[in-house]
Amino acid sequence: MTIPRRSLRAAGAFAAATVVGLTGAVLSAGPAAAHTPTWAVTCNEVTLDLTAYNSNVANTVTVTVDGKDLLPTETFGKEFHKTLELPKHEQELTVHLVVKAGDGDRFSKDDTKQAPVCEDNTPTPTPAASESKPAEAPATEAPAPTATPSQSSPETAPAAASPSPSSPDLAETGSSSATPIIGGAAVAVLLAGGGIMWSVRKRRATQG
Repeated sequence: MTIPRRSLRAAGAFAAATVVGLTGAVLSAGPAAAHTPTWAVTCNEVTLDLTAYNSNVANTVTVTVDGKDLLPTETFGKEFHKTLELPKHEQELTVHLVVKAGDGDRFSKDDTKQAPVCEDNTPTPTPAASESKPAEAPATEAPAPTATPSQSSPETAPAAASPSPSSPDLAETGSSSATPIIGGAAVAVLLAGGGIMWSVRKRRATQG
């Protein structure tokens, strides 16, 4: 069976159009799958890793925190890598990322994340004045006792009591002035005794 030439031409044209269409779909799908905007937010920083972008066009990236610029609009090519430090904060921050691809808005990215509060940024409550304890005064040490006794006037010995004028006279000893009188009295007694005995003997002799 002979196929007309017109039919062959029509089939060839259809095949060519199909190939072109598939090629265009692959080319158009390639950039869409290649754009990779990766970013992360912690309590103190924002990390950006934008890869596989079209280097033949101008791509831009912007980062804001609570409406204020953390990264002003910056242009990049195929890749963009950067770490941004967040300001210290006592409550959550809203971080907004905007990436605009130069080869079409369908490859752009608009995303928002929250930055939590870091634990070390939590303010420590100050104690009230009434709760604060007064500083304790250092204890003063008692002076150590001295090894040598303090010099003081020696105690005066009590004076010997003098006899009162009204007290009776003490007995006189042998050395007193009455000794010669006693001796004389004794001699007189002896003489008197001798005289009496002499008189008795003489009387007896007379009577015999």
